Amino acid sequence: MAPESALEVQKACNQKFWSNFGYHNYSHYLMDDKIDDDSFLEHAEVFGNHYGTSESWVRMTLELGIDVILEIDWQGAEQARKHFPSNQSIFILPPSKQALQERLTLRGQDNKEVIDRRIAAATQEMSHYIDADYLIINDDFETARTQLESIITAQRCRLPATDHQDLLNDLLT
Repeated sequence: MAPESALEVQKACNQKFWSNFGYHNYSHYLMDDKIDDDSFLEHAEVFGNHYGTSESWVRMTLELGIDVILEIDWQGAEQARKHFPSNQSIFILPPSKQALQERLTLRGQDNKEVIDRRIAAATQEMSHYIDADYLIINDDFETARTQLESIITAQRCRLPATDHQDLLNDLLT
């Protein structure tokens, strides 16, 4: 089945737009309650906005046999690994700092000061690439997407033999 992702967020945003991408927007107070209740697989505050991934949603989705892709930072990946030690992490890097700066500028969402802050944070974030299981350089979108799909396909092929026990018993008897 196709990979899915969902994120819960406390952020001033267009609710109708973000809900199309699996985002659920909550007040600051509700996010705090969810954090206190350990409702999140991972959570973080980034540039004054709170983000989190529902642990119950991830577990339910995986039980349905659907892959889950989380777009999270290295700290979120570290938190998620505590809940799912066998998960695989993929670090996606820009081809250069200049490309990152151009992409942030072309989004047209932030002023120069915010972009500079994001670049500084990204530099620190990128230093954690070594903790990932896979590395993709997002120079060409189609190539990066193909690499991501290949990693997902390879992980599906690594399913334990117990998932195919009936077939294996039939073939080996």
